[in-house]
Amino acid sequence: MSRRQDSPCHHPNVLRKKGGYRMNRQSVTAAVGYLILLCGFPLSVEAYRDYFTDVQKKELGAIQTVLIEALALTDKGATNAQGILDVVMKRMGELGYATASDPSKPHDVVVRVKCEQRKTWEGTASAGGDNDLPDAPSRLWKGPACQITYALGGMKIKWQKEVRTEFQDAAEAAQSAQAPDPGLYAMNALQGALETYEFPLLLTAEWGQPDRLLKLLDAPQTSQIRKLTIISLVGEMVADEALPHLTEALKDRDLAKQAAVALGNMGKEGIPVLIDILKHSKQPELQAAAAKGLGDLGNTHSDSRVVPPLLEMLDAPGIDIVVQTEIAWALGRVPDRRSVEPLFALDRKLQKIRKDPPDPQIKKLKEAVFWSIKQVYTEDQYS
Repeated sequence: MSRRQDSPCHHPNVLRKKGGYRMNRQSVTAAVGYLILLCGFPLSVEAYRDYFTDVQKKELGAIQTVLIEALALTDKGATNAQGILDVVMKRMGELGYATASDPSKPHDVVVRVKCEQRKTWEGTASAGGDNDLPDAPSRLWKGPACQITYALGGMKIKWQKEVRTEFQDAAEAAQSAQAPDPGLYAMNALQGALETYEFPLLLTAEWGQPDRLLKLLDAPQTSQIRKLTIISLVGEMVADEALPHLTEALKDRDLAKQAAVALGNMGKEGIPVLIDILKHSKQPELQAAAAKGLGDLGNTHSDSRVVPPLLEMLDAPGIDIVVQTEIAWALGRVPDRRSVEPLFALDRKLQKIRKDPPDPQIKKLKEAVFWSIKQVYTEDQYS
């Protein structure tokens, strides 16, 4: 049994318009970075930005004015894209950007939104990287969709997102809704999708401007769902200026886990903070994440400091079984002879539990204990 393994569009009809814990910075950043491993996030924004040169990164970070271009195409041809344009401009304005419509006016970047009743494929690859994300352009989708791209300094950047309707056949959907024009019906649906899809947040993270995201995070009118998205993005950006904001978010039960993940950056300086979370947090999800982080830290840095607190909590009174399971896995990641007897003791205790049908969570705990015993108890290591 092995340890489980734990992510220029120029067109005559284009419209433009004017427009709990006391933590130091290093410890917090390092400790909570390991919590990201439980959440399955895709490739980080910071890693993706390695695609850019230093000059391009500087230009992206200085973006203030965005030229918006919108194109709407139905089966009858190009149609009025004003509604789509208005939505995109409004949404970008929520992040504090100035928007422009006249290409002769000064602007720093061009954001293009192409909406079609029947989408035509413009992707560059079928799989890999961002192509595997839910909002990546799909080769299979032939229904209504908007593709969002941007250009910097006249060069189209390899970033694109796709917004789709809930229906694939606009004619059928329009008929069902008693709407006379399928093309208009599709455009209205896409406009609604653009009202909720968080492309402004994604672009802001892509451009490396965490201050805009943090300002929105702190705004009282920002919804909890949107705050979660922002927290995730600033964490992926590894934005140091986000640390006090995210530490504050730890006090909000609904945001705590995501804030913990977002605070992350690998480094064994985080061990004391992870230990504190494991021992004192009242949220089992955070405790489990901390246990896993300690195991990974101990394994990566061959640091046995993680072992005593893991053993202390392994079979502590009232310990949540999910947390207990993560602790057991973690001990196997950091082989230490001090773990042998406590793991055997827990194994003996678990073998006495007989349930029909078997409790799936107890089964997972038994698997973790069994695997870890094999890792820590070897003749070669302890002879």
